[in-house]
Amino acid sequence: MARVEYIIRRLLLAVLVLVGVSIITFVIARLVPSDPVALYVGPRAKLETREAARIKLGLDRPLYQQYIRYMGEVLRGDFGISVRSRRPIIEDLKIFLPATLELVFVSMIITVLIGIPLGVVSAARKDSWVDQFSRIFAVINVSMPVFWLALLLQLLFVRQLGLLPIGSRVSREIAILAPIERITGFYLVDTALRGNWDAFRDVLRHLILPSIALSSYAVGLSIRMTRAAMIEVLQQKYITAAWAAGLTGRIVYFKLALKNAIVPTLMVLGLSFVWQISGAMLVEIIFLWPGLGTYLINAILTIDFPIVVSVTLIVAVFYVFTNLFLDLLQAMIDPRVSLQ
Repeated sequence: MARVEYIIRRLLLAVLVLVGVSIITFVIARLVPSDPVALYVGPRAKLETREAARIKLGLDRPLYQQYIRYMGEVLRGDFGISVRSRRPIIEDLKIFLPATLELVFVSMIITVLIGIPLGVVSAARKDSWVDQFSRIFAVINVSMPVFWLALLLQLLFVRQLGLLPIGSRVSREIAILAPIERITGFYLVDTALRGNWDAFRDVLRHLILPSIALSSYAVGLSIRMTRAAMIEVLQQKYITAAWAAGLTGRIVYFKLALKNAIVPTLMVLGLSFVWQISGAMLVEIIFLWPGLGTYLINAILTIDFPIVVSVTLIVAVFYVFTNLFLDLLQAMIDPRVSLQ
């Protein structure tokens, strides 16, 4: 019963946060000095054409009515139209959002495969050269700006070694000779479902550099969190008893200690996931990645406020519900955490 009440309370709080974010973003977008009507019909349109466009866009109404109308459309899955391209925003989101999510998912896989094992090994070999290397590696990853690492990766692997493509989701040759049939919008999934392995390998090669750059901060943070939590757990009496019972290091570290030390790391990974969605902007620009960040930057440069409001609201939804999921997950994993 307490858990149900907690979920309901958190859901209500999530709705309030989303409403607040939508109101602030909507108002700020309207206060920016711009003329969306001119962007929609062109600066040389006739007066009657401009008035018709103003009515169509709902700009003839008071601000609060514009907001209510917009949120009503959003709840029906309609994010409006772009005043620049006149395309439905939902159609653009079906293209750009999967591109960003695919990049973020691959980045999270890299984070889990590198950050957690290195944190465990660092704690198990505390003060050894392995520990020192892991700590330095973590500090470098946390400290280095993502855009700078992205440029360095391009310089090394593209310019100097010529091993990987400089950007985009797929090469031009593959797009022509082995075109990807769009099913989910996730190119790795779509190519695997159709058995298009040439395109699968090409997509994977394009993902390597941007996903490494995007995962760098999360890798460093997960190493540090896992190491700190593991060191605390390894001092517990049940770990000493496990060693006395003759259990192997793999069982002690990865089955006993990590199980109780993983909660802080999971929180970091969850927050890193939503941070990467919003933080992918610079990586997408550098690697010419056609994702949500690129879409938002172009909208900001052209003052296309319906896109700006829609993307901001989507990112806020990810933040709010990821936090809710992490709180519930923490309570299920760690019985010491109470739902209050």
